[in-house]
Amino acid sequence: MEDLKGIDPMNHPYNLQFDKLIDVLNLGEIRTEPVAISGGLLHRMYSLETTSGRYAIKALNPQIMARETALPNYIFSEKIANIAVNHIPALPAKIMDDQFVHTVDNQSYLVFDWIDGYSLKSHEVNVVHCKKMGAILADIHKIDFSSIEKKMEHNDHKPVTDWNAYLRQGEAKQSDWVPLLLENINPLFIWSDKANQSSGLLAAEQVISHGDLEPKNVMWVKEHPVIIDWESAGYRNSMTDLIETAIYWSVDGSGEIKKERFLAFIYGYQGEFGSLQANWRVILEHGYLGKLEWLEYSLKRSLGIESADEEEQHLGTLQVAETIHALKQYEDRISELEVWLNKEV
Repeated sequence: MEDLKGIDPMNHPYNLQFDKLIDVLNLGEIRTEPVAISGGLLHRMYSLETTSGRYAIKALNPQIMARETALPNYIFSEKIANIAVNHIPALPAKIMDDQFVHTVDNQSYLVFDWIDGYSLKSHEVNVVHCKKMGAILADIHKIDFSSIEKKMEHNDHKPVTDWNAYLRQGEAKQSDWVPLLLENINPLFIWSDKANQSSGLLAAEQVISHGDLEPKNVMWVKEHPVIIDWESAGYRNSMTDLIETAIYWSVDGSGEIKKERFLAFIYGYQGEFGSLQANWRVILEHGYLGKLEWLEYSLKRSLGIESADEEEQHLGTLQVAETIHALKQYEDRISELEVWLNKEV
């Protein structure tokens, strides 16, 4: 885990109360000041050493936790991680007083034991890593989660996001991304339609999975992977999860998908799971969905609809442009990926 310099966690507007948290959880006395470390784009991560050990503490975004579904989803995802750890190398959040999520002064936290490892940058990933991670994903898909499974509600008719409404709000606030959103407004509706159609076709075939098995969510300890950050864990179509994760692991430093890495991931999965049968065009068009959902959330952040502070608004603004470019790049890749899958798998 890499340190993120220049951030004072004690002055962050998240209302962080580490002294109280450590006291409530009986984790000893704080030895060193909390240090902000690199984490995801939604929450804040900190390294904290006490007399009982070293911990990674995730301060959960208050805007996210205000949603009615947030806490139940975090509890469900950590139940998944606690079952998965019996089958694959994984790091669940610490359970204390029978709780996964710990709340102090209206700020919620997840607490993890510290791992002395490293995550791979895109240019550091090789075919060996890809094949190994493909096999681990297959192992996750084969785990029996029946003890915690919940009834799935399939909604095949999700309304298409009104991208024009966000455009109007952006124009009113003179947001930096307005010209880019305007330029891509028609493709956004087309991508949304394709994603929703594929989602409807695939909704009935679901497994429980990690949901965000990117290189940043895998810590390597002496060449052995440990899967972290299970907060996105839940129901997924197995083949969409496979393809999206294979893409995560095969993108190089310039954003190009490397065929040998992509296929190595697929072959690693096949070696554990068996032969694959799928309509790859439908699977690939589902790949728009996560990016579109992230774009909408980034627009809300940028506009101040869902953001805790100016730093989050700025992050949302940056992510709008980055995500639109990612969507355009993905559109250009789909046909080639379909050829690889139909020919090689």
